[in-house]
Amino acid sequence: MTDSHRRGTATALLVAGCFFMEMLDGTIVSTAAPQIARDLHTAPTSVGLVITAYLVTLAVLIPLSGWLTARFGPRRVFLAAITVFTLASLACALAPNLGVLVGTRVLQGVGGAMMVPVGRLVVLTGTAKRELPRMVAYIVWPGLVAPVFAPLLGGLITTYASWHWIFLLNVPLGVVALLVAHRLIAPAPRDETPPLDLVGTLLTCTGLAALTWTAHLLSDQAGGSAAQTVAVGAIAAVALTAAVRHLLRTPHPLVNLRTLDVQSFRASALDGSLYMAVVAALPFLLPLLFQEVFGWGAVKSGAVVLFVFVGNIGVKPATTYLINRFGFRPLLIVSTLGLAVTTTACALFTRETPVAVIAVVAVLSGVARSVGLSGYATIAFSETPPERLRDANALFATSHQLAAGLGVAVTAVALRGGAALTDGTRSAYAVAFVVLGVLCLVPTAGALRLHPAAGDAARTVVPAQSRVTQSTVSDSRKSD
Repeated sequence: MTDSHRRGTATALLVAGCFFMEMLDGTIVSTAAPQIARDLHTAPTSVGLVITAYLVTLAVLIPLSGWLTARFGPRRVFLAAITVFTLASLACALAPNLGVLVGTRVLQGVGGAMMVPVGRLVVLTGTAKRELPRMVAYIVWPGLVAPVFAPLLGGLITTYASWHWIFLLNVPLGVVALLVAHRLIAPAPRDETPPLDLVGTLLTCTGLAALTWTAHLLSDQAGGSAAQTVAVGAIAAVALTAAVRHLLRTPHPLVNLRTLDVQSFRASALDGSLYMAVVAALPFLLPLLFQEVFGWGAVKSGAVVLFVFVGNIGVKPATTYLINRFGFRPLLIVSTLGLAVTTTACALFTRETPVAVIAVVAVLSGVARSVGLSGYATIAFSETPPERLRDANALFATSHQLAAGLGVAVTAVALRGGAALTDGTRSAYAVAFVVLGVLCLVPTAGALRLHPAAGDAARTVVPAQSRVTQSTVSDSRKSD
């Protein structure tokens, strides 16, 4: 293994660790909400602002990551992001009241919004196409592990320590990440940077903030009136529509939407986002089912959900081989269909269902999640031209971040709809699981439409019947 190869692997693992911190902090706080509310003398529902402030900041600032990287260089932005995230985590732990905690969470979101997209861009620009499956496999696992691990870790921390440790854990991890990044990531020459697209920034950030806030209102039963939700949703729709029109017409857009012309990237950004919505919703819905319907404690509930993690990690060493052996299209068809089936199967769970059966379904769901997310995260950049890599990375990060929040919102709405249409709490959960299962069939349909050779540029082993001329591959990138 060459020095550059080892450095690339180490950088991918570093970004994976940063991704884990970012994802964990986006999900674990909900577990500690009652304890935070008691300590800060506020209502538990008000603690929802702590979660939403973080998610809104991530969604708003991620699109800026591409321009900031071009302007200041990836090393400088990445190191600054880790520093801000770590210091903000310490400030969160020391917050004396809810207002300060919300403000420090916004700062934490500023660091998180730059930390992972910029780190992933460093890995992508230094990786040959054939090495993408292996490198992406390292980066993807935190997105799978953190939401599953968060309920158990949050339960343990709030049971045996205090909520402050949710944030204090980031401090030593952030210090180590900063030292490693300073050593690993070398300064890179900066390209000539066009002026910041101020109109695009204003429209895009406003639209994304409003959309994320709409998702919060939908997912929080006490979050706001129907009129408020509709009004914020309308602002999101108007701002994002205007943003798309502007970004397609301006010569130097904040994010180049024409990157979506590449079919493989379009599949990852659109179908992959729907898939991510279902993936993010399950760690939210399963613990609620176990605790509200089955009457389990937080620790037992979190421990059973960890079987999803077993499936994630169990298949992870094989994902690169599976991509190289079978190609992206078959794997995405099987993984999306597998997640749809296992999610729908959760609708059949009752108090009498043996834990072993639940565990098996959870493991199979974890396998589907791992293979599917690895496939979408790899095919996204497999055929993207180098000059559009920065835009593709920003679009990918933004769409998947939004999808995670929207998945929870869709689940909450399905739960309330199920409660209105049925006569029991368990039936409401069954409706929610079925809705998520049906939603996951949309990416299955998208995978069926993929060109058989889509993503072959990132494969090491390409079957003879899949080898096509460069012109054919280029044609497969375009929309039909």
